[in-house]
Amino acid sequence: MAATKPRRIRYQLFLLEELSQRFEALAAAPGASKSAILTDALTAWLNRQAASELENRFNHRLDRMSMALGRIERDGHILLESLALFIRYELMVQAPLPDADEAARAIGRDRFEAFVTRVGEALASGQRTFAAPPTDNGGSR
Repeated sequence: MAATKPRRIRYQLFLLEELSQRFEALAAAPGASKSAILTDALTAWLNRQAASELENRFNHRLDRMSMALGRIERDGHILLESLALFIRYELMVQAPLPDADEAARAIGRDRFEAFVTRVGEALASGQRTFAAPPTDNGGSR
């Protein structure tokens, strides 16, 4: 049984003279045919268009994600700078405790433990310190 040839459709097209001359020179090479060259060129062009369409679909989403990551990075730098300035301020303003003042050191340890506990609770619950407080739409003040 003979294999059936794929159905081909004939097109008539017009090319600029310079492009036509280049096309004729390319088709004159041994083993080359105008149909094969045009088929390969059109296939490559359509594949690029499909890739471009896919890229266009995702560009908007990728741009949004990139901007969000930029904001997160900016916020991280602001937080680190704020923390560094606060620590520097505290170290410059607070007088060091004398070695013999165990009561003051114990109070400092308790305050630090309370601070670490509060940070852990806030992270675990998802609370944000700088989030806007909920507004009371209930009425009386």
